Amino acid sequence: MYDFNYDVQDSIATITFNRPDVLNAITLEIYAQLRDLFEHLRYEDEVQVVILTGAGERAFCSGGDVHKIIGEMLQRDTRAHLEFCRMTGQLIRNMRQLPKPIIAAINGIAAGAGAVIAAACDLRVMAEDAKFAYLFTRVGLTGADMGAAYLLPRLIGQARAMELLLFGDDVDARTAERIGLVNRVVPKDQVLPVARGWAERLAKGPTFALGLTKTLVNNEWNMDIGSAVELEAEAQALMMMGEDHRAFYEAFVAKKKPEFRGR
Repeated sequence: MYDFNYDVQDSIATITFNRPDVLNAITLEIYAQLRDLFEHLRYEDEVQVVILTGAGERAFCSGGDVHKIIGEMLQRDTRAHLEFCRMTGQLIRNMRQLPKPIIAAINGIAAGAGAVIAAACDLRVMAEDAKFAYLFTRVGLTGADMGAAYLLPRLIGQARAMELLLFGDDVDARTAERIGLVNRVVPKDQVLPVARGWAERLAKGPTFALGLTKTLVNNEWNMDIGSAVELEAEAQALMMMGEDHRAFYEAFVAKKKPEFRGR
């Protein structure tokens, strides 16, 4: 069905880029499939958390396939180029607008589009020998691609984002952790287990509240403080009337662990 592996267990969907012989490079078909899948996941009640990772030891995702995308697109006209770039951006938009946590388990190099996809996730676990490379300018393109110029300044600040996007230099795992590009650096064999542990914790939590948290963080990026505080007040008032908040209180009174239902 997909040109990548897709598996759902215990309310956790795991998407695995599966072209290790070419460092899990993305094709036109994979872009389109991912775009549509992340839109579909908005309505998939079986899935509460998503993990993204790569097959093999070397790469999370090395970006667009040089021959199957660059070579192919150079034969097309301007309109086709614009349609392609809009499609790749729509993938990132669908990821950010998905009201469910997305965890990147970065097992190897995350370059180009792969680096942007990792940045579009909500949490990032990185192997200690992995690296990032926002290498668009190294191939004669703008560093502002697929939303990179929107995402990176919000993750690591404008000055660091400019450095990464202008130079396109490799960023090792420890540097990525130090500047806030990733949440955790672990040995390679622990990348997926740590990501899975986080996913299980989130899937067992108040999933409706978690989804609303992601939505509010996204929506408040461009708000003034007054609008942001009012939005949070309205959202929190609704959540205080929800089943999960009541479940917490009843469990607290009974000195038990709450069992959340995502409502």
